[in-house]
Formats: sequence, C-alpha cells, structure tokens
Amino acid sequence: MKYSLVLAALLSVASFAADKKEDATVTQVAPAPSNVTPSNVTVVCPTGSCSKPAEVQKVEVINPVEISKPIEIAKPKVEEKPVPKKEDVLDVQHDLLISVVGQGVAPVNTSSPAQAYALAKRAAVADAYRLIAEKVKGVRIDGQDLIKNMMVKRSTVRTSVQAMVRNANIVETTFKEGLCEVEMEITLSRAQFPQ
Repeated sequence: MKYSLVLAALLSVASFAADKKEDATVTQVAPAPSNVTPSNVTVVCPTGSCSKPAEVQKVEVINPVEISKPIEIAKPKVEEKPVPKKEDVLDVQHDLLISVVGQGVAPVNTSSPAQAYALAKRAAVADAYRLIAEKVKGVRIDGQDLIKNMMVKRSTVRTSVQAMVRNANIVETTFKEGLCEVEMEITLSRAQFPQ
C-alpha cells in the first residue's frame, strides 16, 4: 500500500517532467510515506515518459546515512594557462655570437687609393660597431612630422644608440669599387654582465 502511493506519485511527477523535457532518462525525487523521505527515492524512466506503471524501470531507496553527508558540488574546472617561463637570452652554459657587416664608402676627393681604402674601412668599422650596439642595447627612435593644410610638409626620424662595445673582432674586410665591407663579430657570455 505504501509503495503504491509512492509509485503513483512518482508516475505523475515523471509524466509531468516528460512533457517538459525530451531527454532519454529522467530522474525525479517524489514525496513518500513517513518512513521514506522524499530525498531518498529515485525513479528512472528509460523512455522519458513514464505514464504507465509498466514503463518504470526501477525505484531506488537511497540509504539515509548517505544523504546526511554534505553534498559536494563540483566546480567547473578553469584551465589555468601556464605562465611562460622567462628565458634568458644569455644562459650560463652557452655564449652568444653576434655577427654584423658594416659598410663604408670612400670619399671622391682622395689623394691616393690607399687613402680611399683607409677612410672607407674606418667608416665601415664605425658602422659595424653601431650595428653591434643596436643588436645588444636596442635603438632609440624619435620621430616628428610637420603637417600643414592636412599635408605632410616635413617628416623627420632620428635614431640613436648608446652603448659600450668591447672585444669585437674584425673577421673579414673586402674593398671593391670604392665600397668597403667589414664583417665584425662579438661573443657575449653571461659572466660579462653584472647580475
């Protein structure tokens, strides 16, 4: 008698829920007699519409001791992206080799080819030092535009670099048709820089 009332109540609740949802499985908790609490009865309908008692697959009575335990609600996991580890350009085991090619042009009014070569080489070495300093320290860029009547009248870009370059080696020098190219390289190690 007790279970027939529970079953009838469960069927009505299950059929009402089946009209609202078209899921394959419906789990409902229904009221029950005094010895069966509503929180420990579960009805599972395989088709989703339990209008007849024959369609009810099972009625479970859960142990009340299990219900007295606190219910833990699983929080959705938020994937934390790992913070990328800052990698040093210079590590302890390896040295960094920087290689550049500086260029210099011989002036037109020189007294001899040797003087043209010496001046072009001097300009190429200075250019190579500047290129190394740009790679190691970076470049400061200042820009200025003058606009009048919505047209650019003057645009100025100034670049500058300030660094101390030591122990740079000239690897190769070529001079051809008034152009001198100097290949220069420098080896940097972590021990050279203060920590």
